Amino acid sequence: MWSVARRPRWIAALIFALALAAVFAALSQWQLARSVSTGTVVTRDTETLVDLDTIAKPQAGVVDAAAAQLVKVTGAWVPDDYLLVSGRLNGGNTGYWVVGHFAANVEGGNPAGLAVALGWAPDRAKAASAMEALSGSQASGSVSVAGRYFPDEGPQDSDFEHGKLSTLSAGSMINIWKATDSGGVYGGYLVDSEKASGLAAIDSPAPSSDVEVNLLNIFYAAEWVVFAGFALFLWYRLVKDAWEREQEEAQATETAEVN
Repeated sequence: MWSVARRPRWIAALIFALALAAVFAALSQWQLARSVSTGTVVTRDTETLVDLDTIAKPQAGVVDAAAAQLVKVTGAWVPDDYLLVSGRLNGGNTGYWVVGHFAANVEGGNPAGLAVALGWAPDRAKAASAMEALSGSQASGSVSVAGRYFPDEGPQDSDFEHGKLSTLSAGSMINIWKATDSGGVYGGYLVDSEKASGLAAIDSPAPSSDVEVNLLNIFYAAEWVVFAGFALFLWYRLVKDAWEREQEEAQATETAEVN
């Protein structure tokens, strides 16, 4: 077959196929570059402290624009209404969060419940000790809390009926908190920027900017790669067909001469 491929017309056809494949490859690379350059860079000012009630409302989920936003809120701690959340990573280590029940002031309405993560401990005993100390020392009356606001995690893997939590969710809080919030409950939770006594500060870095990749451009890029491969395959197929025809003709001629 390769003796046929070395003929001038098939060499010329190969050069044409290679040039065509190069053009298709260049188009594929261009589409890949566009998939990122035309992507939308999601940038939000999450580091400016804003009032919680300007980005979130009780009995409502956390919208994307509010996730990981630094917020401040005024209200009062609900006495002796704390809980532990297990399986929390902090600096690569697994431990516990101590979470308080905060009655947040709502303009024009009744106070709403807000879960506030007050700090991290490496084991349950230290977390429980810090929680007990908080119960007797937490400030009473109106106070302000600031930190980063995060979306509800959902109640999965939590046995909230027995007070065992590994995620933070509004549904779990409602079932566990001793006091009922007449103004409802916020759909997210706050990580306090100030650690409570006996606890370590919780890691809550600013979110990184995301780039939304244009998937349609990636699909087009893959198509151009397929076209490039097809151009070379077509040349191979045509050469092979020509060689097979010559073999059949030679065999037919040989058979006729014998007869």
